Amino acid sequence: MFDDPRSRALLDRIRLVAPSAANVLIIGETGTGKELIARHIHQLSARGASPFVGVNCGAFSENLVESELFGHERGAFTGALGARAGWFEAAQGGTLFLDEISELPLHLQVKLLRVLQEQQVVRIGSRQPIEIDVRIVASTNIDLEKAVTAGRFREDLYFRLHVATIRVAPLRERRGDLLPLAHYFLREYSQRLGTNVRLSSEAEAQLINGYSWPGNIRELENVIHHALIVCDGQAIRPNDLNLTNLRAVSQSDPTAHQDTTSPGEEQLRNALLTLFMAEPDQLHSLIDDTVIRTAYNFCHRNQVQTARLLGISRNIVRARLAHCGEITSSRSHPSTE
Repeated sequence: MFDDPRSRALLDRIRLVAPSAANVLIIGETGTGKELIARHIHQLSARGASPFVGVNCGAFSENLVESELFGHERGAFTGALGARAGWFEAAQGGTLFLDEISELPLHLQVKLLRVLQEQQVVRIGSRQPIEIDVRIVASTNIDLEKAVTAGRFREDLYFRLHVATIRVAPLRERRGDLLPLAHYFLREYSQRLGTNVRLSSEAEAQLINGYSWPGNIRELENVIHHALIVCDGQAIRPNDLNLTNLRAVSQSDPTAHQDTTSPGEEQLRNALLTLFMAEPDQLHSLIDDTVIRTAYNFCHRNQVQTARLLGISRNIVRARLAHCGEITSSRSHPSTE
């Protein structure tokens, strides 16, 4: 991962930041390897022998994320059949990696800020603070300064996390890493699949010159895995890579889409391409549910505002929220009326 000159400069930055006790904010596109960098920071720090705990802040519903982070006591809410430690307690003495920190709801940003200031957590259903010794490494794929300006991220929390910053360049800007990473993934998946396949020179050339890698390292991994599965012979050929013209960006005209595609549309396109490469089950339902859940949480779980944001009727919003399990009925969520 550190063969390109920009990556070697990144490694130097990591080595400077890692020994300190400062919180770290890693900024980079989806799939650039932010968690790998967080783990490297942890391993190079004095906490390297202690736990490293990674949490995706966007992976839990708003109702669950507080319990996941801070823990809960028995009976704190319906279904809390026993006491449970949160991720802060699990990372005691080590490093807690908060992936996609921008996805954390505003009211939990307030609680996180207090935990960072006081170095204590209070489980849901308890009044007893628990002392913690945890270093925070957070990551984001968006511009947090713009999120602060838009009122979607707290300024005081931003400055608390922004003590040491590491910016990760996208894979298209550090092409010296492409082939070393490709060969690494080739070895890993060859061992798992029990094969002995190499990359042809033509395939290597296409990896370097024929694609813009919107999904970054994660997409490259999926491409190599797919190529190994469909490869017929001892060498991966360009067709095995499946880098179609639909997803390729012309190297001779890198600005071809700049006049018609907004930055937000480009980010959405890149995210969808990464998802397509992963080939998940029930793809359309996954996209539909993710859009409605994200919009609903962005609108602070207000159905009327969600409908207005998405340009659809409130009845459709209610039906989709029920379908993806966010609500059971409108009567169960009077605050969304």
